[in-house]
Amino acid sequence: MALPAWIPSPEELRKLRLRAGLSQRELARRAGVSQSLIARLEKGQVNVRLTTLQKILEALLEALQENDVAEKYMHQPVITLAPSDSVRRAVELMDRHGISQIPVVDDHGKVVGTVFETTILRAVSVHGADVLSRPVSEIMEDPLPQVSPKTPITIVNNMLLVYPAVLVVDRGRVVGIITKIDVLRNLVAKHH
Repeated sequence: MALPAWIPSPEELRKLRLRAGLSQRELARRAGVSQSLIARLEKGQVNVRLTTLQKILEALLEALQENDVAEKYMHQPVITLAPSDSVRRAVELMDRHGISQIPVVDDHGKVVGTVFETTILRAVSVHGADVLSRPVSEIMEDPLPQVSPKTPITIVNNMLLVYPAVLVVDRGRVVGIITKIDVLRNLVAKHH
């Protein structure tokens, strides 16, 4: 690893460690240094060799990457529809929960489609208000992309450049959804 472009202050080092979800002891183990060295570094009580600081930063960056996965960003529970639910129900759920898309899930928990606000508007403009009584299976679009809980958030970010949301699926079941605002909210929280 190249040397960092900046040397973190003791407080920045502590914040990075906490963001990575590591105790001082765990960071010390990963970096091959003593826990007391980490404690003194975070208090600004010691100067270390650049190579030692580099080992600590490498351990921190590795831990941050391990922690920066889909399950940390996902929103739960996921509001879903059955294929037989009415379009009216989709509108009511979207309005009640302030959402713009709803996954459609069959009796076995498999995602079979998605209903978007724009899908409903398009259907209403073509078929009129009668579409509200039809099942969502008649107007749903393809399912949203799906990732596992441990998928790196960088991959999810790239998907969100194309899709409005990404579903998090574990053992064939939808366990969460990530929208653009979930990623942005997390980003703001991390840099606050």
